[in-house]
Amino acid sequence: MKAPRGKLTADAPLAPLVWFKAGGAAQWLFEPADTADLQDFLAFLAPEIPVMALGLGSNLIVRDGGVPGVVVRLGKAFAGVKALDGVTLECGGGASGVLVSSTARDNGIAGLEFLRSIPGTVGGFVRMNGGAYGREVKDILVDCDVVLRSGALVTLSLADLGYAYRHSDLAEGAIVVAARFRGEPGDPAAIQAEMERIAAAREASQPLRTRTGGSTFKNPDGHRAWELVDRAGCRGLELGGAQVSEKHTNFLINTGEATSAEIEALGELVRQRVKDATGVELHWEIKRVGNKSEDQQS
Repeated sequence: MKAPRGKLTADAPLAPLVWFKAGGAAQWLFEPADTADLQDFLAFLAPEIPVMALGLGSNLIVRDGGVPGVVVRLGKAFAGVKALDGVTLECGGGASGVLVSSTARDNGIAGLEFLRSIPGTVGGFVRMNGGAYGREVKDILVDCDVVLRSGALVTLSLADLGYAYRHSDLAEGAIVVAARFRGEPGDPAAIQAEMERIAAAREASQPLRTRTGGSTFKNPDGHRAWELVDRAGCRGLELGGAQVSEKHTNFLINTGEATSAEIEALGELVRQRVKDATGVELHWEIKRVGNKSEDQQS
């Protein structure tokens, strides 16, 4: 294959790139120069080599044994946001929710304020149908540009994504490089006020200034995950350097030197205690990737 124009790094530590600040290395970390560079790279990459996209690393546990294959991280070339018309934004896959919502405000586009509260990038929350405060990506998405594992670039409509709660039908190895979101005309001052309300609500209820991974478990039908965790007596529960947040029990925290194994094991312990106490089975919202350490496997 021809040399990529972007940055390709072998055995790249991922802990500094994820919110938990724990976990192993990527076999390869690729930061493409642009969409064409990503297409060329994937087209010539042997099809059996796994590929995974990494955004801000906010909703992710990277296991201690590291991630085989290639981790793709979209940088500044993919972080732009611009208005296409009075109600539509075009957003790069590496743009943050904060930037998207702020650009919407500046252009008088309402309905995207909730993205202010999603601690990730466009690529991640399009893939997961991210949502908060009563809205989801499916409510605003027009379509998105995706580079498939084969290197082909396709545009997928909302219907193509098969959205459900925190789920899409995007194939493994597919990487969202851009998306169009549609809101409605709004007053910038009112939009700013709503963004400030959301920011204050998050600050008051979530452990934002800790090493955490965001919401750990999906809300089961008819229940809120944090209430189930609380009812099972897990508030403040610790395992090694990992802890269930006392401020919001659907958040796990790395209190200092936790391994990813400890964080994941604590999550499994919480799931079991909730099942025993309430009969409800919690399902992970945080994505867990990579290999367990040799110590765990032995």
